[in-house]
Amino acid sequence: MSASDWEAVVGVEVHLQLATESKMFCGCPVRFGAPPNTLVCPVCLALPGALPVPNALAIRHAIRVALALGCSIHRESRFDRKNYFYPDLPKGYQISQFDRPFGYDGALELPSTSAFAGHRIRIRRVHLEEDTGKLIHDADPRQSVVDLNRAGTPLVEIVTEPDLRDADEVYDYLRELHLTLSYLGVSDCDLEKGSMRCEPNVSVRRRGATELGTKTEVKNLNSFRHVRDAMRYEVTRQIELIESGGSVVQETRSWNPETGRTAAMRAKEEAHDYRYFPEPDIAPITTSEAELDAIRSELGESPAARRARYLETLGLPSEHADVFLHDPAMAALFDATVAEGADAKAVAPWIVGDLQRERNERAERNASTDVLAIAPASLARLLALVADGTLSTALAREVLTAVLDSGESPDRIVEERDLAQISSADALTPAIEAAIEANPRAVEDIRAGNDKAIGALVGHVMRTTKGKANPALVNQSLRERILGA
Repeated sequence: MSASDWEAVVGVEVHLQLATESKMFCGCPVRFGAPPNTLVCPVCLALPGALPVPNALAIRHAIRVALALGCSIHRESRFDRKNYFYPDLPKGYQISQFDRPFGYDGALELPSTSAFAGHRIRIRRVHLEEDTGKLIHDADPRQSVVDLNRAGTPLVEIVTEPDLRDADEVYDYLRELHLTLSYLGVSDCDLEKGSMRCEPNVSVRRRGATELGTKTEVKNLNSFRHVRDAMRYEVTRQIELIESGGSVVQETRSWNPETGRTAAMRAKEEAHDYRYFPEPDIAPITTSEAELDAIRSELGESPAARRARYLETLGLPSEHADVFLHDPAMAALFDATVAEGADAKAVAPWIVGDLQRERNERAERNASTDVLAIAPASLARLLALVADGTLSTALAREVLTAVLDSGESPDRIVEERDLAQISSADALTPAIEAAIEANPRAVEDIRAGNDKAIGALVGHVMRTTKGKANPALVNQSLRERILGA
């Protein structure tokens, strides 16, 4: 039996650390990179008598995530105790949510740029919990050590239904989810710091079957590429295991990117193994319709809506739309410049191309100028000067640099430097005649049918006029003078 006779069935859990000043149930600060075990207190260390107090901002952030993913909201939600022992969990239980999460029954649609465009990945639940500490295995050659700074950090978990069938589809889902969460401003979504961690639940079944196979969960992946690679390996491993007469064991597994293999960690618990029960020290959380409306009003334009506006409404090429989707500063300048009346298709290449070039060049020489701080009205006016023929593209780039350096308006710079394009045939006549006289061989070649030879004459005119001549008019005038056309 070949691999094509099987299909993968995958659900994904994503853990997102929230951007709050303090932890989920205490006042300890949330800070990455602090010395080990310095951001702790009796609450997050689970010392006797310490009681949890929920972080209101974390709750608001969790609801923002749920709404952005199209979830229904439990108007009354509650926290539960999830009981299990692990060295990085001080209490021996985790305050999480079981049957009354903040969000449920949502979906995320894969974008038009994906090979799986239009596929809706159902979101089973969005719940809020506290993070665990961090085990460190390479600090001591004889034992693992634990840093509890992370213990108690607010964490949103986003759980999909088993709707994914392909490693590339999982990759595209995670990229779109990351983009959506980044727009909300509820987390820095930094995978390298562990702010966003991904755990695919992978099973296989014979194609056409309806029952789910036994799943394994690959833990704590902080790279979308690693998720994709780990899933591919795990699918192949499970198929080969079953076809050789073995059976898949439900367990959690780790991924080693150096070997390209997963390895068993521990048996995977079911919900009943955690012995969930309502957290007795925290009252149920009630969210009013007015509060939900207020949070909805803060969401702003989603990446999906922005993508549709750029591609379908404004007609931008996909490469420009993609830049604006992933660079909020560029997107803000683009939108503001279009609002000033500039043509969207004309603005986009200037921001993506010329302003980005200026940005890179200034970064190389450690210049402090923020090129994206250019006034949208100035950029719109610069493009208008190009559109009406006052400036050539080359002159406009010179004016752009001057605007960035001085902050003056494009019109003032054009006037002060006498940069207006020469668009009068009469005014160009002396330069045209001089070019013809200085390049007799090129003139002969043109008359003999070598059209490319006109480039030497155009270049001569442009040098004579210091780049101010209208290139199209120069080309036309030279042809009329040489060929009588």
